[in-house]
Amino acid sequence: MTETAKTQCPYCGVGCGLEVFPPAVPGKNITRASDGTPVWQARGDRTHPSSLGQVCVKGATIGESLHKDRLKYPMMRESLDQPFKRVTWDVALDAIAERIKTVVATQGQDAIAMYGSGQLQTEDYYVAQKLLKGCLGTNNFDTNSRLCMSSAVSAYAESFGADGPPCNYDDLDITDCAFLIGTNTAECHPIIFNRLRKNHKKNSQTRLIVVDPRATDTSKHADLHLAIKPGTDIDLMHGMAYLLLKWSEQSPQYIAQHFIDKFTNGFEEYRDILKDYTPEKVAKTCGITVAEIKQAARYWGKAKNVLSMWSMGINQSSEGTAKARTLINLHLLTGQIGRPGAGPFSLTGQPNAMGGREAGGLAHLLPGHRFVTNAKDRSEVEDFWKLPAGQISAQPGMSIWETIKAMELGDIGLFWVVATNPAVSLPDLDRVKKALRNCPFVIHQECYSPTEMAEFSHLLLPAAQWSEKTGVMTNSERRLTLCPKFRTPPGEARADWVIFAEVGQRLGFVREFAFNDAAEVYGEFVRLTKGQPCDQTGLSHEYLMTNGPTQWPAPKGNLPTVGVSNRLYTDLKFHTDDRRAKFIACHSKGLAEPADVNFPYVLTTGRLYGHWHTMSRTARIEKIMKMHPNPFLEIHPRDAKTLSLQEGDWVEVRSRRGCVRLPVVVTKGIVPGTVFMPIHWGALWAENAEANILTHPIACPVSKQPELKACAVSLVPVSGTASPTKELSWTSGLLEKLFQLTPV
Repeated sequence: MTETAKTQCPYCGVGCGLEVFPPAVPGKNITRASDGTPVWQARGDRTHPSSLGQVCVKGATIGESLHKDRLKYPMMRESLDQPFKRVTWDVALDAIAERIKTVVATQGQDAIAMYGSGQLQTEDYYVAQKLLKGCLGTNNFDTNSRLCMSSAVSAYAESFGADGPPCNYDDLDITDCAFLIGTNTAECHPIIFNRLRKNHKKNSQTRLIVVDPRATDTSKHADLHLAIKPGTDIDLMHGMAYLLLKWSEQSPQYIAQHFIDKFTNGFEEYRDILKDYTPEKVAKTCGITVAEIKQAARYWGKAKNVLSMWSMGINQSSEGTAKARTLINLHLLTGQIGRPGAGPFSLTGQPNAMGGREAGGLAHLLPGHRFVTNAKDRSEVEDFWKLPAGQISAQPGMSIWETIKAMELGDIGLFWVVATNPAVSLPDLDRVKKALRNCPFVIHQECYSPTEMAEFSHLLLPAAQWSEKTGVMTNSERRLTLCPKFRTPPGEARADWVIFAEVGQRLGFVREFAFNDAAEVYGEFVRLTKGQPCDQTGLSHEYLMTNGPTQWPAPKGNLPTVGVSNRLYTDLKFHTDDRRAKFIACHSKGLAEPADVNFPYVLTTGRLYGHWHTMSRTARIEKIMKMHPNPFLEIHPRDAKTLSLQEGDWVEVRSRRGCVRLPVVVTKGIVPGTVFMPIHWGALWAENAEANILTHPIACPVSKQPELKACAVSLVPVSGTASPTKELSWTSGLLEKLFQLTPV
């Protein structure tokens, strides 16, 4: 393709619109990478309603990564101690089909597991659900959304009766109180923050509250920064609610009693729990002052429209669902939902994690925001797919951590990893790597090579990535964008849904996977959303190409007005059985692994502005690597003094599971007793710098999302001056050097 294309950025869940231009544009020099390769250029699409032309460094440099270090051909080996050899697609696909048949015959269908990604397009997700949950009868399809958004999914479903953020990005422009908790929005969702910041600067009455143990690019703009101790989020929010209730006795406007009485359930139980969260007690627990808690409650209580936003700092917790529900409770207490500028807004981590949730992309979900445990939901999907009654299992599939534990026991005969890198991103990483080595057949479907997962794989499948296939993605505000193909896939790379369909046909499901193109896949999927909260029956590839990005719900015959953003629950009718929202209250439990005498510090982890997840793409972009060349450990001056550490000194960070070595950054921007390191660096990119070597797998009992955000560590000063980052040459046989792979 040699024409300009409009698409959605393939990084975070903001879902910014991009215009991409071919390397050769009339009247201009050919754009080339540093190695001389012609590259596509990207800029913000001013017509995209989610981003209005803005773009961050990742989106702006995406073209530089598309050609680098691509996996071009299927590669296979019998055992992990052998080199990979190039094979044909027929050999690779036949091997998968035969292995699936063998595993089903010898171990049962639940010995098969797939682990996908929010990087997949909705069409990819949907075909995978049909293959595993429908045709094979196993619900063992989980994704890295389990590490990202599953707590938000659970909280929305429990409080409102259905998943889905009720807000939209226009609310950023009109809120007069933004409450940001567990999100470094300025770095992780920068275009959203830019829009909020514009409102904040323009309107002197708009208040910005940031809750974060670290001082960040987000908190430096706040009217109030609450630097609470890790794990005390529920205490803080209960403390704010305690005050609002108390103040309402004299000033009824502090709570929305009419809304509570008419549109909610569970308020009495919630009020009873709040009695234990006095300002004095909460201040001591959180490590902040009573005055700060009162100021936060006052800002919230006096605002006309409160917009809260959260991300991994809430979700990645052993009480992640409870934290998100507690935030929703504050909105219900004050009636701050269903109107412009207000509502609880979870900021999605990945470009199509929302679309994955719509398509059934977690182990307990089915397409159309249905649940595998619901008999009616199962029956509807079985009828639609023309499957025998009872074909879809009523048992939720294994979460990714349950899959790892099953591997340890030898209960997984085939593990299929798609567009993600669990050899870096999962907690207790040494244990994960041992489990992966114990699995007899691991498939890694990936566009880049190598990644850390290659070391543990028997079969590598080259995938067409964003720009090389057409499909739909849904961003954080429920807006769907058609992402067209505008490049030719390298070598023999194929679209993910095509690979799944080919395997399905080899297993005998020819009718079920007789799709001619991605438009047909999407057309089938949207029919399954009829009458569901995420109804998309009015949409198609053609509609989205003609009318542009569109929010759901978008039912046939009642499509949203083009150019107008919508909100959920404007009629204050929720998706619960009685159409009322639910207060669901619980006490704070704190960290699953608090600091103690042997591990006296709390490690918290997070992302950096330029990098993305495990660096499979961003580490191949020179500008980003110059911005963030090395991993590091942030430490407060008081703690540094105790350990006789100075800026740049090296420290060994130890947890109960492993250790890493990092240079220290001494900063007052983190609370004493807490240290911070970024998550991005895996074994390919740095020595002894994998954050998840340290983290533990204890998870939220509802969402099964692990507490990646906090664990107890000790710090030991060590000698060392070398950079932790590896100097890798991607043109001098790295594949052979790392994994003894046969070069393509």
